Amino acid sequence: MNKEIDKIKEKVAQLEKKLLDPAVQKDKQKLKDISQKYSRLKEKLNYLEEIEKIDKLILKTKPLLLDKELSQIAQEEINNLEKRKKELLEKINPKSEKKEKKIIMEIRAGAGGEESALFASDLFRMYSRFAQKKGWDIRILDKSQSDLKGFKEIVFSVQGKGVWENLKYEAGVHRVQRIPETEKSGRVHTSTASVAVLDIPEEKEIEIKPEDLKIDTFRSSGHGGQNVQKVETGVRITHLPTNIVVTCQTERSQYQNKMNALNLLKARIKQKILSSQEKQTINQRRSQIGQAKRAEKIRTYNFPQNRVTDHRINKSWHNLEEILQGELEDIIESLKKADTSNK
Repeated sequence: MNKEIDKIKEKVAQLEKKLLDPAVQKDKQKLKDISQKYSRLKEKLNYLEEIEKIDKLILKTKPLLLDKELSQIAQEEINNLEKRKKELLEKINPKSEKKEKKIIMEIRAGAGGEESALFASDLFRMYSRFAQKKGWDIRILDKSQSDLKGFKEIVFSVQGKGVWENLKYEAGVHRVQRIPETEKSGRVHTSTASVAVLDIPEEKEIEIKPEDLKIDTFRSSGHGGQNVQKVETGVRITHLPTNIVVTCQTERSQYQNKMNALNLLKARIKQKILSSQEKQTINQRRSQIGQAKRAEKIRTYNFPQNRVTDHRINKSWHNLEEILQGELEDIIESLKKADTSNK
């Protein structure tokens, strides 16, 4: 395994050099392809290194099986390690290659007025840069900007391998504590923005009848040249049984906006169904990480203290600027481990 790890490390180092090449950075398609390859290899490297540590721990624990007092504890520890190793091996060599997943994320400004909208914009930039590092494709479906170019609301899709497994933990209320750009007296303000992470259901999972839909078109207000502004490319769909309304207007094609709107509608209907089911079984449900409702505060970004705290696991990081630039790996991995231990 050491040889395989060394080979992958060498490939990762080569790809890192390519990603820094100005010529590659100018070629969006090449940058995306190399980023995806880099992300896959980096992920495999992390798994192999963890397997190597597990093997060493198993070897270290096996002699304790001969100790009568410690043998039971040692066997339990070995069983847990072997179970984790099996999970990692399945991730490295999946039985069937899953197609890339697509999810929809929504960020909405909350309490705090203009500052909240600016914070929503910061969160969108954070997820965009995290997606770029992962080699994922991100597309804006709808947005509403504030006077200072923040976002009152922004809806976007993220597509790629592992998007749901990584981003599902971001759902909930995010809180920021900082001195706003508009604050003249230097006081720290607290503002919030809510994040929703919607899983787009499979075709057979949510059935929508054409007669249940009211579809309106309108002239898009976004950028995109004459076609976007003079032709009714924007689409608004109302699902009559649930009264859910979705809007998409960022594509130049009315057909593409309609397809995006239907995906968003299906995702919101699925979320509504799941929320209803969850309410019925709330007394039986375990507390779960990554399924926080919008009314729940999940994370605080404290600028004066250069601190980001995730309240679900009561853990803090002191590299706030790097996190807002897309360095989310440590936070997400901590949430994954906590989630696994709670199951």
